[in-house]
Amino acid sequence: MRYPTPRELGLAARALADEHPGEVRLRQAGTSRAGQPLWVLSVAATDGAPGGADRNVLVVAGAHANEPVGGATALSLARRVLDDPAPRAGCGWHFLLCADPDGADLHRTPHPYSLLDYHRNFFRPPGPEQPEWAPSLLPPDRLPPETLALMALIDELRPVLQASLHATDLGGSWVQLTRDVPGLAEPFGTSAAELRIPVENGASDAAGWPSPGPGIFVIPQPGSEAAGAFHPEDTRLSTWYHAHRYAGTTAIVEVPMWASDLVDDPTPHPDPGGALRMLADRLTSDAALVAAVRGGDDVRPGPQTYEDPAAATLLRAVDWTLALIPRIAAEWTAVAPAEATAAYIASIDAFGRRLSLRAAAMLLRVLRTQGHPAAPGLDRLVTWWCEDFAARFGARWVPVATQVEHQSRIVLAAYDRLVAADRAERAG
Repeated sequence: MRYPTPRELGLAARALADEHPGEVRLRQAGTSRAGQPLWVLSVAATDGAPGGADRNVLVVAGAHANEPVGGATALSLARRVLDDPAPRAGCGWHFLLCADPDGADLHRTPHPYSLLDYHRNFFRPPGPEQPEWAPSLLPPDRLPPETLALMALIDELRPVLQASLHATDLGGSWVQLTRDVPGLAEPFGTSAAELRIPVENGASDAAGWPSPGPGIFVIPQPGSEAAGAFHPEDTRLSTWYHAHRYAGTTAIVEVPMWASDLVDDPTPHPDPGGALRMLADRLTSDAALVAAVRGGDDVRPGPQTYEDPAAATLLRAVDWTLALIPRIAAEWTAVAPAEATAAYIASIDAFGRRLSLRAAAMLLRVLRTQGHPAAPGLDRLVTWWCEDFAARFGARWVPVATQVEHQSRIVLAAYDRLVAADRAERAG
């Protein structure tokens, strides 16, 4: 099994709708900036047509271009709920198959064989160009069409659950929630254990967040000290929180492409303050290596990049990533934690490595197109960083089918727990 492209997702969804015309519907919810269709696949409730159910679930795939597993999970989930009447009892299921097809086409990793292969054609857009995060970073009149389509879907469906499918290149699995989902930790932990996927107990972008169970994190109120360096203060403007207008909850389900047991180590770290200072210094110095190449007068979109219209897009992403790094490094050293687990320090270590590596990998794509003399040196650096990253963390590949199975289980479990909590509240 490999990661499907946006076009392949659309074809597979069309085939499923044709096979089940009374229960499945495929429609276009909008158009991307480059004119690609944004497909929504709907599976009807057992007692109503799609869109006419008592409640709805919206599953969002492909919000980040470099996280390709979501589309495969969405198709798998659609088939699963089609075959099982339980989750469809009074509930319509809706799948946005790829929220950013333009970005997915630019990333291009249907089946990476190593971290280096994954980064050869790497792309992750700047925050303002990411469909879910754009509303927290841009004024309403500048929102991209992908964001507008997603928000319109939420307004139409008023989902009791919005499940956003994400992935990390190397690490473990965790879930972020905009509201607590009581009881989710148990099925989450069981699935991870059965599938040999580490639980990311100290996810770097969830430091200090309320955690009702291992790997489950509830996003704190924006502006609080626990909000972290990776979420803007106006998080509630993101599409994750748009579902709150209709009393919905959003679950962000993360699964690793390559697993590492280091992120699942709950033992106390002997010197977290010292480790964070070292990691901040390394992040700063690594970023400086990339910035030095990026700062060259001849590294820019111009006549030499006309053969590759993606060059300007890639360079915007490089600049966005490099601009984040000083702020993140400062956050790591601002207040030394009194205590921290080995898992948390490992997660910070991985996050720092991937930031510089991503910037370097995207810059390398532009330099290669230009035939730039700095390309061979940067290529060697990207290769070394990938190999060192994999070796340091003992990376092991998680088969795509396993990634899909874990995400599917967690989405279904989140829905089951929300329904159970609603029934208990009504009975009480």
